[in-house]
Formats: sequence, C-alpha cells, structure tokens
Amino acid sequence: MFTEVLLALVVGGVIYFLVQRSKRHQLKSEDGWWGEGTPMDGEEDLSIRPYTVRTDDEELEDLYRRIDQTRSFPSLEDSQFNYGFNSHYLQKVVTYWRRDFDWRRQVEKLNKFPHYKTNIEGIDVHYVHVRPKNLPEGVTAVPLLMVHGWPGSFYEFYRMIPLLTEPSNPDDIVFEVVCPSIPGYGFSEAPHKKGFDSVCAARVFHKLMKRLGFQQFYAHGGDWGWIVTTNMAQLEPKIIKGLHLNFAPPSKPGLPVVLSIMLGRSFPKLFGFNEHDIQRIYPVVQNLVVESVKESGYMHIQATKPDTVGRGLNDSPVGLAAYILEKFSTWTDHDFRNLDDGGLTRKFSLDDLLTNVMIYWTSGCIISSMRFYKENFSKGLDQPHSTMPVHVPTGFACFPNELMHTPKLWVQQKYRELKTFTPMARGGHFAAMEDHVTDLFWHDNDHMTVPPGFCDRNSILCEVLQI
Repeated sequence: MFTEVLLALVVGGVIYFLVQRSKRHQLKSEDGWWGEGTPMDGEEDLSIRPYTVRTDDEELEDLYRRIDQTRSFPSLEDSQFNYGFNSHYLQKVVTYWRRDFDWRRQVEKLNKFPHYKTNIEGIDVHYVHVRPKNLPEGVTAVPLLMVHGWPGSFYEFYRMIPLLTEPSNPDDIVFEVVCPSIPGYGFSEAPHKKGFDSVCAARVFHKLMKRLGFQQFYAHGGDWGWIVTTNMAQLEPKIIKGLHLNFAPPSKPGLPVVLSIMLGRSFPKLFGFNEHDIQRIYPVVQNLVVESVKESGYMHIQATKPDTVGRGLNDSPVGLAAYILEKFSTWTDHDFRNLDDGGLTRKFSLDDLLTNVMIYWTSGCIISSMRFYKENFSKGLDQPHSTMPVHVPTGFACFPNELMHTPKLWVQQKYRELKTFTPMARGGHFAAMEDHVTDLFWHDNDHMTVPPGFCDRNSILCEVLQI
C-alpha cells in the first residue's frame, strides 16, 4: 500500500511539473505616465514628428572649453587598462577629439537615415525608421525592431541598416528597420518619475510599433535590448513573430544550469558543451565569479546611486568619454585590458566611438541612462519576467568574446522555442558596431548569411518565414 501511494505521489509530481512547465504564462503590465506632473486631459497625442539631429557653434565651443580645462592624472606604471581607462592613451583620444574629430560631419552621417519622435505615456520617444528604397514588385519588407543597450545607442546599428534594407542579392530577405532610443537614452526623453524599467520600455515599444502600423514584427536585442525585447515577447507573444538575441545571461539559473556548471567539465557532451564553452566557463571561480566582479563595478554604482557619479560625468566630456569607452575596450575582448591602448581601434574607429559618446554628451542623457539599472535592480531579482519562459521562435548569435558567455543549454532554459544557436567567428559585446561587421555579413557566393548580432540564412527568420 505504501509503495503504491509513494508511486502515485511521484507520478503526480512529475505530471504536475510537466504541466506547469508546458503552461504558457503571459506577462502583465499596466499603462504608465512618465511625463512631468499628472496626465493631461484630452485625447492622447498620436502624432509622429520628423526629427533632425543638430549642432551649433555654442555647443561645440562649450565642449572645447571643457576639454581644454580638463585635469589629467597619470596612470600607474605598467597598468595598461587594468585600472580603468589608461590616462596616457586617454590624452591621445582627447587630442584627436579636440583637433580632428568633425562632429558636424558626423551629425550629417546620423541624419542620413530618417529620425522621428512621438509621445508615448507622456514622454517623447526617438527612433530611426528606415524603409527599403527599391522594393521589387510583389516583395514585402519584413519589419524588424532593433534595440540597443548601455553604453551604446541606436548608432550601434548604423553599419548594419543598409545591409538589412538594401541587400545586394535579390533573393535575400529585405527588412524595414526601426531603431528606437530607450527612454532616457540618446534623443528619447527621460522618464520624470521613478519605476521605468525594462517591462515599461517593452510596453512603450509595443505602442510605438503599433502606432507605426505593424501588427506583427521581429525583434533583435543585445545588452539591455536583450531584456527589453524578451519582455516584449512575454507581453505580446503573438505580435513578436521572431526574436533574435546576441546576449542572454541566465536571469535566474535553474537546476539544469547548476548541474551543467558542476558536471559539465567532466561530462561536456551530456550538457552539449563544446570546447569554447569549457574554455569560457572553467575554472568556474575565475571565469564566472572573479571575472564578473572585475567587470561589474559600474553596475553596482548604477544600480544603487546613479545620480552621484552621473553628475560628474554629465559635467565633464573627458570623464564621460573615459567611462564609456573603457567598456568598448574590455567588453570587446577582456584581454584588451593588458594593452596600452585598450585595443580600441582594433575593432572600432575613433570617429564611431566618439560619435556614440557625443550622442550621450549632447543629449545630456548619461544620468538617465544609468538610472535604468536602478529601476530594474531595485525591484529585486525575482520579478515575474525573470522566471517566465519565452514561447516565441528565437535565434541566438553566440559571439566568442561576449562579456558573459551563454552556452546553448542555458539559452534553452528560458527560450523554449530556440530555433538556431549560431557560434560566430569573432566579435564581442558590441558586435554590430565592430569593423568586421561587413566581413561576417557575407558568405557563400556573396549571399547574405551572417549578419553579426542578428541571424544567418538558416536562422530564426528563415525558419519562421520558411525560406
């Protein structure tokens, strides 16, 4: 009798576990108001306004005056980038910024794609919207939302946009691309009230895409863009036709992830680990703990008291550049910490790097961008979306030098409909902005196969579209 009861309990437990696992939950979110004061009476402003990035002599004179008055401080001998941005190399960057960098020319480059603003939940949301110019008859462009992270911006995707909207091969998929600035970043207005987190950003971007007339669309994200687009899939899984990510650390590791960490080195095939997985994960203490501590100091500051350090960065262009560009060094390849120049120009041009810095400087958004960490982490690590599986067809691009490595098994724990997991040849956290982006984009017979930070011809879009 006891055995039968025990067996019934075990079977019942297994059935309950399987039912709960297969049950599809949908994230809930209520409308918010992030403008100043209380919501205005009357109908919501649904207008879409063209926007142009501008600069003037006064803005540049103020920048140059602040650069000229900066106070330098020597780095320690033989310290490279291990203590942060090396002061000796910073001076070279600042000299180039002051003497050779042409912000007016970069503003023209920013304006080569159409910019717009529209008011959603009380704040102006900025976005770039690029439609294909010459669509062949009978061909429909695939709508694609691409979301940046910190300390990046919409500018991260500028190299990729023409490759997505104007492919050279007529048989390739043609995209219509929307790149918004997360509220509080770039040219999007900052929320005026506490609480604007990734779920709020996801809701706002759903409203943006609906306002643009898209009933369904695809989404791509890395860094904060990863969690924002993931939340979008959790909020409206029937609207997100496909999700593509190049960053997806386990938000709340479950038993399979824990077991893979404990036993993966001894039994790699059991967990689907390859040689690169082993190299990035083990030894565990060094690679998953020590390395995380080394690179997460900024996160602790921004998740607790962002306004304090932010005020200094908002006042000093040189301090701002050092704070941002250090991430473009170490997050591109952690071995760059051991180089005198941080390896910055091995993957990026100074013009591109300083353009991203100038977006932060001219918009004055560094403090509000840092607050996004505070708003997300202050609500705790057990938010509903952190444990909620995603049931949207998903593709993942695994870059070898990504800040946090995520093996296929780990990605599958949250993204239950993982269609493709693509190990990329090279690239780090800001892969779409790296100089090799066009090299990776082309493959067999000049066909578009591997857009960095996006997908390959066998990836998510082709699976879903059955191409």
